[in-house]
Amino acid sequence: MNETLDTPSPPRVQSAAPRIAWTVVAILMAFCFISHMNRVSMSIAADEQIMAEYNIMPTEMGRVYSAFLLVYTLFMIPGGLFIDRFGVRVALAVMGFATAAFGALTGLSGFFAAANLLLALLVVRAVMGFFTTPLHPGCARAVALWTAPGRRSFANGLVTGAALLGVACTPPVFGALMDSVGWQAAFLVTAGLTALIAVAWWAVTARARSAVVAPAAYRRAIDWKLLTSRNVVLLTLSYSAIGYFQYLFFYWMHYYFDHVLRLGKTESRLYAALPVLTMALAMPVGGWLSDRLQTRYGWRPGRAFVAGASMLGAALFLAFGVITAIPEITVAAFTLALGTLGVSESAFWNTAAETGAEAGATAAAVMNTGGNGIGLLAPLATPWIAELLGWRSGIAVGGIICLLGAVCWLWIRPDSANEMAAEQ
Repeated sequence: MNETLDTPSPPRVQSAAPRIAWTVVAILMAFCFISHMNRVSMSIAADEQIMAEYNIMPTEMGRVYSAFLLVYTLFMIPGGLFIDRFGVRVALAVMGFATAAFGALTGLSGFFAAANLLLALLVVRAVMGFFTTPLHPGCARAVALWTAPGRRSFANGLVTGAALLGVACTPPVFGALMDSVGWQAAFLVTAGLTALIAVAWWAVTARARSAVVAPAAYRRAIDWKLLTSRNVVLLTLSYSAIGYFQYLFFYWMHYYFDHVLRLGKTESRLYAALPVLTMALAMPVGGWLSDRLQTRYGWRPGRAFVAGASMLGAALFLAFGVITAIPEITVAAFTLALGTLGVSESAFWNTAAETGAEAGATAAAVMNTGGNGIGLLAPLATPWIAELLGWRSGIAVGGIICLLGAVCWLWIRPDSANEMAAEQ
């Protein structure tokens, strides 16, 4: 076996000191916040300045968005393998510095590649998607390594919640930055912030790594049978339902409020942001609830019940919002639907990382590939279903898929080694 410093075997590792562990979690939150701002900022810059300034059609700019998402999804599993091979400390540092570099190149494209801006953005954003792949599997792996078992779900909830908060904050924050310095310089500013977070990660994890007590730590060969085990397969199927539900809201909820319910452009912007903000707040709440139930009643109530019940609740709230004829109640129901779904998020990442053990990042990457791969169907399938059966049916399909995802948790169980590690 080859030794590594930051991929210890879970049953032999004690968690780091609480102060260091929560510092690591805070940096992971910052990583997720800025990384998701880096993603969404492309659409904000394009909508408000780039397309009009360079006479680019929305369909052409859509290729730039798709290039990032497609590469990000296709290379998610190799990103997980990279984490498990070289360690989460190295992987997230590479991710941070590389995405900072390509974020800066996004802005520099406007200065130096004006004649071929579309091609430059297509290449830059695709490569940026490639380097972003270790983000969420790496965060899940880091939480599993450096936080106590009874706090991991809460920590994962904080980290994933920070990602959604980054999405919600991008329009006002990045928009104000563009108003002040222009879109090119705005990308340079956020790239600089990303690089600073990467520096903080490298410095803090040098101390956090030494605080993890392990007589020996190993880099083991990936157990491919583990990655096709019942737990990983069912987690991936269930998280695919989460992805579809989320992408449905991210891509079509503003349109539904504005063009179907006719609530008005200003009101629709606000109402479309409310579910995302609610989900961001619900994620750490769900993590805290999962930890409390797991400590008191065991793994299945703490994970399976929280995840399955929240997905069931999300589907019911969505159905109620579709059925009601009162727009204000629809908005409230949809907000509760996405918020309730957020309660389940930490259970997925925590379970995937623990199920994979030494290959925890790869297991989380397999799960996230399903979430993004099936999630990408929502932007395409929803308007197609709406043309055939109406927009209410197009939205309701998300609830049906969510129910199917909840059923998967009836058969998701940890193996004995991970169950013992979770109860230490």
